[in-house]
Amino acid sequence: MNYFYKYDNGLKIVIAKMEGYFSVSCGVLVKTGSINENEANNGISHFIEHTMFKGTKKRSAFEISDYIDRIGAQINAYTSKEMTCYYTKSTGEHLFDSLEVLSDIFFNSKFEQSELDKEKGVVIEEINMCEDAPEEVCLDLLSESRYGKTGLGQTILGKESNILGFTKKDIKKYMDKYYTADNVVIAIAGDVDVKKAKKYIDELFANNFSDKKGKKQNDKIILTNNNLYKTKKIEQTHIAFSMPAINLNDDRSDVFNIANSILGGGMSSRLFQKIREELGLCYSIYSYVSQYKYDGVLEIYAGVNTKNRDLAVNSIVETVRNFKKDKITKQEFMRGKEQIKSAFIMSRESTTTQMLLYGRYLLFLDKEFNYKERMKILEKTTLNDVNDIIDEYFDIDKASTATVGSKTTAIKIK
Repeated sequence: MNYFYKYDNGLKIVIAKMEGYFSVSCGVLVKTGSINENEANNGISHFIEHTMFKGTKKRSAFEISDYIDRIGAQINAYTSKEMTCYYTKSTGEHLFDSLEVLSDIFFNSKFEQSELDKEKGVVIEEINMCEDAPEEVCLDLLSESRYGKTGLGQTILGKESNILGFTKKDIKKYMDKYYTADNVVIAIAGDVDVKKAKKYIDELFANNFSDKKGKKQNDKIILTNNNLYKTKKIEQTHIAFSMPAINLNDDRSDVFNIANSILGGGMSSRLFQKIREELGLCYSIYSYVSQYKYDGVLEIYAGVNTKNRDLAVNSIVETVRNFKKDKITKQEFMRGKEQIKSAFIMSRESTTTQMLLYGRYLLFLDKEFNYKERMKILEKTTLNDVNDIIDEYFDIDKASTATVGSKTTAIKIK
């Protein structure tokens, strides 16, 4: 059984002891990301994530890295649309050391101006790197086409002018709003002694938070449903579609994922077989599901020769329409179900994946993730369940679109 606890100040923890493992992953998950930003501070969640590693009252930036290396551990962080996560992976014997470093950067980062200025250059180069990756540009543009330039439509990295303007005062102001106990989950999975872990969290985290309540996550989802394009001097044209899907609160996640795997989740999928194998129009084509707390999208991406763009667009549209009209066969259903089932089982071989799964579930849904119950639901899923969700969703005529290429205009679905 996993251990869950909620402190009086709102901090929540989940500890998953995984028998037979020798590593342990620890994460500090904060319920904030680009969804909570505005045009003026877009990118600040990600910038804070970077600068947390640039020195504390106890350690310099080098000493943080050196300490982690000396205990043979790993430390990293990432920012998404809705969450910022700081995490470590180590052997079980270094659980305290890992949590202590995470606590140090979380509560004691100094954000010295000289370090901020250096890290601005690093983040701007990350922005430049993404600008040189047209697939990334296309998918960012796709978010904007569906949600506009606010909330979920904003990029995670932000824009250069914002990054250059961020100050220590801006960071502190933002963290005071969102880096509060009631917006944080501490998640641990792997080779862990539950009693010791709880004691360490009491000492290193729970007692260091104030009782101040944080600002809640932005729940205003604005849908613009546009068809956007961006001109770049590149060889291919990149195209993408975004259709409505279920949100994170919907219990039919696995049903939806089965349908998505059949449409565009692998080499045997309808899109891959039609657009790449039969028509030879692309090298890369896939679909995936993004589930947010208050919304969800099914997205399709392909990179094609510019002269074949319209043919590829029409073929993708036709494939999705036929998918919705004809539904799926029993053979496709069994294949898709096994893909989701095996992915689910194999994810349990990673302590980091399990830490993030349990932590994210608790952070956004405020409840325990139950693996056994989830597997029972997956086993009971039927062909009719999947066909019903395809009928309810998977509507290409409701899609927002994005296009990036050297000679391009917006996609028009006909």
